[in-house]
Amino acid sequence: MSKKATFLPLNLSLSPFLLLLLYLLTLSAVVVHGVQEKKILSVHNNIWSLTKSNEPSSSCLSHNLAKGRESSSTTLGMKHRGLCSGKTIDWGKKLRRALTLDNLRVQSLQLRIKSMSSTTTDSISETQLPLTSGVKLETLNYIITVELGGKNMTLIVDTGSDLTWVQCQPCKSCYNQQGPLYDPSVSSSYKTVLCNSSTCQDLVAATSNLDRCGGSNGVEKTTCDYVVSYGDGSYTRGDLGSESIQLGDTKVENFVFGCGRSNKGLFGGASGLMGLGRSSVSLVYQTMKTFNGVFSYCLPSLEDGASGSLSFGDYKNSTSVSYTPLVQNPQLRSFYILNLTGATIGGVELESPSFGRGIIIDSGTVITRLPPSIYKAVKTEFLKQFTGFSSAPGYSILDTCFNLTSYEDVSIPTIKMIFQGDAVLEVDVTGVFYYVNPDASLVCLAFASLSYENEVGIIGNYQQKNQRVIYDTKQEKLGIAGENCSI
Repeated sequence: MSKKATFLPLNLSLSPFLLLLLYLLTLSAVVVHGVQEKKILSVHNNIWSLTKSNEPSSSCLSHNLAKGRESSSTTLGMKHRGLCSGKTIDWGKKLRRALTLDNLRVQSLQLRIKSMSSTTTDSISETQLPLTSGVKLETLNYIITVELGGKNMTLIVDTGSDLTWVQCQPCKSCYNQQGPLYDPSVSSSYKTVLCNSSTCQDLVAATSNLDRCGGSNGVEKTTCDYVVSYGDGSYTRGDLGSESIQLGDTKVENFVFGCGRSNKGLFGGASGLMGLGRSSVSLVYQTMKTFNGVFSYCLPSLEDGASGSLSFGDYKNSTSVSYTPLVQNPQLRSFYILNLTGATIGGVELESPSFGRGIIIDSGTVITRLPPSIYKAVKTEFLKQFTGFSSAPGYSILDTCFNLTSYEDVSIPTIKMIFQGDAVLEVDVTGVFYYVNPDASLVCLAFASLSYENEVGIIGNYQQKNQRVIYDTKQEKLGIAGENCSI
């Protein structure tokens, strides 16, 4: 009893101290947790101060990087287009212009989505195909080089478009591109797709192109014509053909593509566009037997000027892939849609009535667009955690900006997007801020709000950097894995 009598008073006398100690330990744990939910950004470690692209255009040709374990997979190098021109670059001007053009693109995309969701057919000639992501941008999109009929063609990679096309000779009206135009007359493997063929009818069914086999002035058409129109007045017009296409070590025969005879727009010197959408005319569908409907990409951080990669077929190198189902929407059949169920800033969970809705993931759109309620939650929590820095005026679509010129390194909260099945995309540290001014005098949170709550959100390529994004169209799922994409 004596031991018990002496022990109890001691325990009670120390309880306030123990409570205080427990409280301090709890605070310490919160601080440690906060540190774990932040990352360090080197403010001035980027390519924006360069006046020239760091590589000649010839070095930007894609090469086979890694043959898959099976013959049905191949990996190609993928470059950021701005690093391949060999020209003098005013990065400040390009970065600011990119925001303006990206805004126009997204506005047009929302109009396109409304048109696809509508039961009316008004103005169908202006929305022949899903609006192509990134074609209006001169800076922030990615290119791949393939062999078409034995000739190198540099294409903009686009998951928001179906038809692959290049500029062709003879060309009635073409924009300036680096390298020669594709000339079907000198290729022994090129074939014209006839207007009355099943392939041409597939184009009509998959892309809402009008059936143009009627001809004019009593002359029946033989070629299968196509038109792709964009919201800013950009377009490509031409006829379908088939040709061999070389993807790394894999050669695909009778690949159907668009031979553009009249093309206009800010395509940045690329030969054309690679359509990786979901319809039957896309490259993904046409190579289904070879690659099983699977492709993936890893977009490098632009700040280090490195190459990323585009893979076709099963990708074996990522060990910690989390998958989320692709949402089925017959009205938006060309797009890859995910179910965004939540998000965290610095480990703090956000709340919004718009979580649980579909959001498009796109390789061409630059800045991620969120419904107003989600964006407000992101902005509010980010400003709570990113404190003590000089604010700066907003610019264009970006309204949360800072002046970071006096800092070498800053600690920024982590941003995570959570999808159905608990798949997580943790935004790379280089994808949190957008440099409006290369000297960091105007650096903005790289997210923007949509105009209306019922508009469809878009995950842009700026937030996909240093992630392996795996599209499995056969099993209808998308995989995400953190990966150092620089090669």
